[in-house]
Amino acid sequence: MSIRTVGVIGAGTIGRGVAQSFAESGFEVVLVDISQAQLDSAVAQIRRDLLVQPMLLGKPLKEDAGTVLARITTGTELTALADADFVVENVTENWDVKRAVYERIDAICRPGVIFGVNTSAVPITRVGSVTGRPAEILGLHFMNPVPMMDTVEVVSGHFTSEETLNTALGLLSGMGKEGIVVQDAPGFVTNRVLMVTINEAIFCVQDQVASAEDVDKMFRGCFGHKMGPLETGDLIGLDTILNSITVMYESYKDSKYRPAPLLQKMVDAGLLGRKTGQGFYTY
Repeated sequence: MSIRTVGVIGAGTIGRGVAQSFAESGFEVVLVDISQAQLDSAVAQIRRDLLVQPMLLGKPLKEDAGTVLARITTGTELTALADADFVVENVTENWDVKRAVYERIDAICRPGVIFGVNTSAVPITRVGSVTGRPAEILGLHFMNPVPMMDTVEVVSGHFTSEETLNTALGLLSGMGKEGIVVQDAPGFVTNRVLMVTINEAIFCVQDQVASAEDVDKMFRGCFGHKMGPLETGDLIGLDTILNSITVMYESYKDSKYRPAPLLQKMVDAGLLGRKTGQGFYTY
């Protein structure tokens, strides 16, 4: 199937980054969210990001911001995806929410259209099982900020076909991104390792072993990381961290994935990181 139009579900931080990346790569994009205000905010942020991106990357955009934005249309109904040739879903890490989305789009989209699940921890095989196209379901775990990251974790579910994997890898390659294929397991590789690290760093702050600043400073200085684990948590969103590690805790029944009480407390308080202006740091 020739891919010309990509549907993107969810206009949050990751979703708008995915939409921007596809639009910059020449695809028509249909960005869908339940909130028109969220869609308007996402498009405005994409415009701002396109204007500052040349300074961050040290090279000019291939096309001006207006040309890229003209490829993005928005809608508040999933029926807007009826003509999409490929769909990437980016809704919250909540199985009941995701399940409802896939049951809807499975009926809306044409047979053969591939669904890319942008998830940190929800099993791809589980997603495939609630659709009539399990062979066309795979994980596409984009990292934030999506337009500036050149690697994507590609997750093969139990039913995912080689044709689906090859199509997705070719699509990513055309966007200038490398897809690395891993097998389906809660957390996959990146989050199975990263979420435990962030969660344990939060325990260190909670137990007053060190301040957030010093924890991150040690990771930058001792290991050469560009960002410490708590800075990374603030960037991802502490609510996403909590949801992801909770999924792994429930899936593996292993205490090493037990969420830190401080993490739960901060999420309850709305201190989610960069997107709310306050997490372990003030933005």
